Amino acid sequence: MSKFEIFTPLSFTVRTSEEYWKKLIVKHPDIADLELEIQQTLSNPDEIRQSSRDPNVLLFYLCLKERRWVVAVARRINGDGFLITAYQTDAIKEGETLWHK
Repeated sequence: MSKFEIFTPLSFTVRTSEEYWKKLIVKHPDIADLELEIQQTLSNPDEIRQSSRDPNVLLFYLCLKERRWVVAVARRINGDGFLITAYQTDAIKEGETLWHK
């Protein structure tokens, strides 16, 4: 069962299931209350970067407060996107910027 499907500025949809979301918040309990922010990060990010390690992996960044971002990491294969992980960070990772607000 799908938890959410979010259309991104790069014209593809990122989805995740209820089951996968539960696994994600076990690994990153700090995002348990940030589901709406993560959806917003995918739909209206400040920046999108391509992973320097895997061209199919995209990092969506949204600044929550000064020097604090929510990151939603998605894999895109054949135009289909799914959430890999999400977390909070104080630094933007390396990688080519694909989109900027």
